[in-house]
Amino acid sequence: MTGFAASADPLPSAATARLVSLRGGTGITAGSYRFEGDTAATSWHRHDLHQLEYAIEGIVEVLTPAARYRLPSRQAVWIPAGLVHQSTFAKARTVSVFFDPALVRDTGGRARVLPVEPICREMLIYASRWPIGRPVGDPVADAYFEALAGLVLEWLAHERPFYLPTSTDPLVIAVMRHTDRNLGTVTLAGACRAAAVSERTLRRRFRAATGMTWRQYALHSRLLHAMTLLTEPSTTVLGAATAVGFDSASAFSRAFQASTGQTPTAFRRERTPTRRDL
Repeated sequence: MTGFAASADPLPSAATARLVSLRGGTGITAGSYRFEGDTAATSWHRHDLHQLEYAIEGIVEVLTPAARYRLPSRQAVWIPAGLVHQSTFAKARTVSVFFDPALVRDTGGRARVLPVEPICREMLIYASRWPIGRPVGDPVADAYFEALAGLVLEWLAHERPFYLPTSTDPLVIAVMRHTDRNLGTVTLAGACRAAAVSERTLRRRFRAATGMTWRQYALHSRLLHAMTLLTEPSTTVLGAATAVGFDSASAFSRAFQASTGQTPTAFRRERTPTRRDL
């Protein structure tokens, strides 16, 4: 998976996206769902429950009308109830925990990538013993999910900046795609040539559409793609830095640590075998 996956479909509204009823009309307030697959993609949809999806292995991407989120392994993505989104999976193994909105009163209304500490990872994985289709009235399961919901409220305050903006401006979309596909060599001048537009126009349109400069976007995209590369056992830190356009490993390391709170080496080490099986 290079760069971010881009949808060719128009961005839908909550009124037009398919609603997935996860509990099937039961009174279940929380439950889990496990996924494993090489590649998969969902259509645009929304849930009647909040979703917290933890990536045990692989890469998960979530596209919403407002942003594109990348979830490297050992991170979790929060998708609030009612939020229209698409998800794509690459060699991924995940566990999702679904919560009734009454359990987790999230007023943010947007997706977020969250750090997950080791004890919390174990709790999310253990929650898979109670699938979303479980019988009603299991007091142990209910108490477990209530405790987990309380922790989720704390985690929501510690968002990771692992996302890029989206846009409906055709020029900005074209520039984003060119940038994402050419991270190792892309320059502002090259992006302008590819879009057949002046630097002044690109700067103005890009900031108006995204709230950030093109250079900020390119940096974020480089770092997010580097995270994907660092989950591959054959990729070195220097190899990842070079592949996404950094001139030196030291410059890459400084930018990476400023964004993620970890050095590239620590990030890579945490995501290489051995991993705990479900």
